Amino acid sequence: AHGRQCHRQQQREQASGPGSGTGSGSAGPEPPEPSLLRFLVCPLSKRPLRYEETTNELINEELGIAYPIIDGIPNMVPEAARKTHKKPPAEGSEQA
Repeated sequence: AHGRQCHRQQQREQASGPGSGTGSGSAGPEPPEPSLLRFLVCPLSKRPLRYEETTNELINEELGIAYPIIDGIPNMVPEAARKTHKKPPAEGSEQA
């Protein structure tokens, strides 16, 4: 029964066809729509963002934060962003 189930799933993935962009069986993270990137700005600074393909994130160099892209959709909520600054925090000034 297990072999048949796998075969059925394969057929479904093939039926969606290459380039449809809707399959969850893609090899890597799904990038955002390129035409959309021109219009996206950081909600905090209102400055343009840079798309980083290696991490699949939108980077704000000025503030040192990166917004994740999940299933091709940028998560532009400031709380979801991670800090990208490489320098270690100063001693005694740990902020959460």
